[in-house]
Amino acid sequence: MSSLSLIVDGMLSGTGIRDAIAGGYLEPDEIGVSDPLRAQISKWLERYEDAHFHQYDDQTVNEALDKEGVEIARKLSGELKLASVRYFSNAKLEEVKL
Repeated sequence: MSSLSLIVDGMLSGTGIRDAIAGGYLEPDEIGVSDPLRAQISKWLERYEDAHFHQYDDQTVNEALDKEGVEIARKLSGELKLASVRYFSNAKLEEVKL
């Protein structure tokens, strides 16, 4: 696999993994994400969707989502050794340092 630049985010209707260069979302199975990490991303996206529909009004939930998002980004970086991975908080509308 060639080098990728990825952004993990909880954008509504996204896959959780965005191509930072070409734009658009990537399917986790198409880039070699493990089954356990794909399952974690899917569950995390469901919780992020719920937070979105509640207008990110619960800071405790937002912080937990961002903490898990950073964890997902780190795991993704570990699985995809040639990828550069960052995390973007949709609740805060800013990149969060890994």
